[in-house]
Amino acid sequence: MKALVLSGGAGTRLRPITHTSAKQLVPVANKPVLFYGLESIAAAGITEVGVIVGDTAAEIEEAVGDGSKFGLEVTYIPQERPLGLAHAVLIAREFLGDDDFVMYLGDNFIVGGIAALVDEFRTHRPDAQILLTQVPDPRAFGVAELDAAGQVIGLEEKPETPKSDLALVGVYLFTPVIHDAVRAITPSWRGELEITHAIQHLIDERADVRSTEIKGYWKDTGNVTDMLEVNRTVLETVEHRLDGEVDERSELVGRVVLEEGARIVNSRIVGPVIIGAGSVVEDSYIGPFTSLAENCRITDSELEFSIVLRDSSIRGVGRIESSLIGRHVEVTPTTGMPAAHRLVLGDHSKVQIRS
Repeated sequence: MKALVLSGGAGTRLRPITHTSAKQLVPVANKPVLFYGLESIAAAGITEVGVIVGDTAAEIEEAVGDGSKFGLEVTYIPQERPLGLAHAVLIAREFLGDDDFVMYLGDNFIVGGIAALVDEFRTHRPDAQILLTQVPDPRAFGVAELDAAGQVIGLEEKPETPKSDLALVGVYLFTPVIHDAVRAITPSWRGELEITHAIQHLIDERADVRSTEIKGYWKDTGNVTDMLEVNRTVLETVEHRLDGEVDERSELVGRVVLEEGARIVNSRIVGPVIIGAGSVVEDSYIGPFTSLAENCRITDSELEFSIVLRDSSIRGVGRIESSLIGRHVEVTPTTGMPAAHRLVLGDHSKVQIRS
């Protein structure tokens, strides 16, 4: 069995972060989201992985390498532009051959991994198996319709009027019959080859399409709110570990991970928190569910329920919360009169200011 991991896409909902970084490499608890998926695939006993890459191919390839650090053998498959999940299957035909495979969206996060799902698929081997989960607003997802017996009878992609609240999670399992299905469909109104249309083709052809409703935690980390929630979920599992330095004037409460070379000076840290290698926190407060990447500097500030990417500094700005701060960012107070906010913001930025 092989795996097909989708790591293309523009990441428009995470702009401006994704103007300069692949959305799959935005870190959760200081580890890229994509890495959690690759680790889940390896834990399921799959070693051959094809990674679909687009404009951020160089960055993805640099981060993942040949896959050996995950126990995987990685083959990169370029996609000219995002043309749909079924298009990814289409262009991966040579890599996939006649093997069964799991397709995994690289920006999805599933607590507990996929090993049990893969084992179930290997045992029963339906033509296709999809994961479903209940969501409050299914209009942003592929949506499944089940009959009274729980059999999948229909799929729709981002419907205006959903027929259920069961959204497709970004993990799919297929036998080689899916290759005929992706060749049989035509682009949707979005100009994409939808995997929901390909699976619907299988249903129409009386293929064996099964579903599994997951009750555990799943997130599509495509926006800031979900990134922060996934970060919170992962941090709830960390174990207290101090590989850096903490001076006698500082106080650490709860589970705190302090990486090698990090320093805490005259500060209060309330976990769960992770502070990356080489980062310095001085005269500050870091509150629960915060991830501070490597080589950051926090001085005379408060930070809580946030993600700060590497090489950024926050100095003397009071309290920041529920925020995602990119790489090489400087946050400082303004001086002089009149009192005003001075902003340099990229496209699609969002700023909330208390007036």
